[in-house]
Amino acid sequence: MSVSQAISSHIPYLRRFARALSGSQAGGDAYVLATLEAIVADPSAFQPNSDIRTSLYRVFLKVWGSSPVNDHTDQNAIMPDEEGARRNLDAISLRPRIAFLLSSLEGFETAEVARALDCSPGEAAALIDSAGKEIADQIRTDVLIIEDEPFIALDLQTLVEELGHHVVGIARTHKEAVKAIEGGRPGLILADIQLADGSSGLEAVNQILGNFEVPVIFITAYPERFLTGQPPEPAFLITKPFGVDSLKAVISQALFFDRRSRRASSGRGETVGS
Repeated sequence: MSVSQAISSHIPYLRRFARALSGSQAGGDAYVLATLEAIVADPSAFQPNSDIRTSLYRVFLKVWGSSPVNDHTDQNAIMPDEEGARRNLDAISLRPRIAFLLSSLEGFETAEVARALDCSPGEAAALIDSAGKEIADQIRTDVLIIEDEPFIALDLQTLVEELGHHVVGIARTHKEAVKAIEGGRPGLILADIQLADGSSGLEAVNQILGNFEVPVIFITAYPERFLTGQPPEPAFLITKPFGVDSLKAVISQALFFDRRSRRASSGRGETVGS
């Protein structure tokens, strides 16, 4: 099996991780591209005899630590808020966030996190624990859920409230989602991409983003459809079925970038497409 064949099935999930880490589609995909370029330039950097996924993420993290995203990103495609987020990446402990995302979003075992980060399992466990404590101290926010399946909506509400946030509404359709914001602006939106009545969570979110900025996390059972690398695509994705750790990790990243981007943002809205 060739290297390209070995890693191809992992690329969509590496894009998900990269976007969550960088805070944008453009930045995340640029680092994934740089990673693939690094593997082509030096195949020995990839270790196919070990766990393929861990080896791929290990190369990615080496690229992340050594290669500025500016070298691989079309600056015209970067929004002002994304620039603010990127400049502030080091404002909080980055290495614990990486470890936490590997563990919670990507499902790596502690030993796999250690291999990806080139550290001991004990150090990896300490990094994950440190990130968890930082996340627990986050500013709480109001959350709007756009989800047409009652049981999934209830699960989301339960998990969000367990994290200390407040659910201000649950919308089942595009129309209900737009109406839900009339009473106030949520601090975060969790949205299913395809709603059962045929309406689109993407379209509902884009309409809302036309009125004000708010971080959005999309939920889908088919992340591969939205992680192809062809813009425009959502920056933050949760895969069904989801768990409290993965939800916590992505909410943490979305709110982290939102808080910092507001310092540099001029209030310009951003839309995403299907």
